[in-house]
Amino acid sequence: MAGGKIFQPVTKIRLTNVSIVRLRKGGKRFEVACYKNKVTEWRTGVEKDIDEVLQIHQVYMNVSKGQVAKTEELRKCFNTENVDEVINEILMKGEQQVSDKERLHNLDNMLRDIATVVAEKCVNPGTQQPYTVTMIEKAMADIHYSVNPNRSAKQQALDVIKMIQEQGTMPIARAQMRIRVTMPGKDAKRIRDKLNALVGTVEDEDKGEEYELVCLIDPGQYRAITELIGSEVRG
Repeated sequence: MAGGKIFQPVTKIRLTNVSIVRLRKGGKRFEVACYKNKVTEWRTGVEKDIDEVLQIHQVYMNVSKGQVAKTEELRKCFNTENVDEVINEILMKGEQQVSDKERLHNLDNMLRDIATVVAEKCVNPGTQQPYTVTMIEKAMADIHYSVNPNRSAKQQALDVIKMIQEQGTMPIARAQMRIRVTMPGKDAKRIRDKLNALVGTVEDEDKGEEYELVCLIDPGQYRAITELIGSEVRG
């Protein structure tokens, strides 16, 4: 058509439930579009399917404008043309773009999740009674715990327990697990000393032909005990 113009359509991504991860490298900005709450899961290994993390399997210079990074730009800045390698580097090293309000909301949620894990795993060693989540949150405030958004709540809960114990903020200990161990008496005589080293409190013990032990253990010792029994006791 005379005097007419042809416009090249530009693909734009509708910013619906999207989280942008941005990395500056070689003087340029690279971005990937992800689903919210999935970046942290990818970084901590909870989510292993990249398709559950990325909204679009592509590297962008600007996600909102739909500007795709050119192959030569990837090669120049990342020393590779492999899009998957570049995406992984951006996801692991890039900065997740969130508003201040959203960042505070996410940190509050993470803090609550950490406190919940601690409350589920621990008790007051003097009374053997569990703590409420609110009490754990107060203890976290007392030790000035700073939430790390790139680590899982479970990983950070173990740090919180250790810090509360070291600083003496409140008496706290991992809740113990009650187990029953049975084996032939001849095997028990041979490995009893090794077993006792892994046990906390013995509640009941029968040293008959069939040995039976009921005891409390630290949950962290459960695997060591099962491995000991599995390797030392036939069947």
